[in-house]
Amino acid sequence: MNPVTQGRFDGYGGAYVPETLVPALEELEAAIVDAFADPAFTAELRRWLAEFAGRPTPITHARRLTDSASGAQIWLKREDLLHTGAHKLNNALGQVLLAQRMGKRRIIAETGAGQHGVATATACAALGLGCVVYMGREDMRRQALNVYKMRLLGAEVVPVDSGSATLKDATNEAIRDWVSNVRGTHYVIGSAVGPHPYPSLVRRLQRVIGDEAREQMLARLQRLPSVVVACVGGGSNAIGIFAAFLDDDVRLVGVEAAGRGLDSGDHAAPLSRGRPGVLHGSLSYLMQDAAGQVLATHSISAGLDYPGVGPEHSALRDSERAEYRAATDADALAAFHQLCLLEGIIPALESSHALHVATALARTLPADDVVLVCLSGRGDKDIDTVREFDRT
Repeated sequence: MNPVTQGRFDGYGGAYVPETLVPALEELEAAIVDAFADPAFTAELRRWLAEFAGRPTPITHARRLTDSASGAQIWLKREDLLHTGAHKLNNALGQVLLAQRMGKRRIIAETGAGQHGVATATACAALGLGCVVYMGREDMRRQALNVYKMRLLGAEVVPVDSGSATLKDATNEAIRDWVSNVRGTHYVIGSAVGPHPYPSLVRRLQRVIGDEAREQMLARLQRLPSVVVACVGGGSNAIGIFAAFLDDDVRLVGVEAAGRGLDSGDHAAPLSRGRPGVLHGSLSYLMQDAAGQVLATHSISAGLDYPGVGPEHSALRDSERAEYRAATDADALAAFHQLCLLEGIIPALESSHALHVATALARTLPADDVVLVCLSGRGDKDIDTVREFDRT
């Protein structure tokens, strides 16, 4: 596989992998083409998404949040209402069905906040496949509830102690496993990152968010939103909702984790403070030092605590088709509490980053404009983290 030509988004992406993995990636690419050309496979995927996952998810007018902002109308795309509590199931179901079609009986995954791990374990339980999830020890501490859920669903959760014991390190271990067990194992990458064809596959499976939202906006309001806002770690929920609006006159805003502040060094915002580099098989914006070593990251939200980002987001940043901002831990916590109090919805801390920026944008726009936020997940998993920070 030639990393110069395969899976490029305006120069980003590619497949920078050991030779051992090249046949597996080529097999996966061929399987994707074959499966999505087969009406039986696409119908089966739609059936699982409707009858098992609970699609379509609704859009909700955040009336009291809108009133508090005194600006544009704020609407939420409710991925928090999907089975397992986040958008991750869209991708996990699609990939596990694809793995089953390929004859792969063992599934591995990485997870940060645990939502992708729970979604993958859920899909494997429903389809009768073995599941191993790699998770950083620090993330296991922060997301103990999701660890318990994965084990309830029959997954083996493998703690990772290397590095910062977070998502980057869990991904490293998952890749090592895949290299060693490539023949009978499929690696379900949880975001729009990794070597080709993963970013394109994850985008395809998550685009259901944007396609539904676009149709729902037109049906409900007879118009498209003025702005679409989504949080960005690896960036799968964001690329999923952005994809449907790329050809429209709609402003696209991704929100990274500024952690303790972009100037503090304790953040996870490669699009804001990084530069291009290779991580986990793909060329994209990356937090790295002058010698090219990957920097440690920090975010209150485990799902955004990652030093890289999907290659398509890098291309969208450079082309200025999308803009990328950052929200601090404090910003996200304030937005978390605000949505709880004003709308009766407990959001994930990842989504809370997007909510902070969306509310700030709404204040600057006329009342007849519409800001659509991808509420990527619910906050059950984050209650202990929020409670811990509220005590300090």
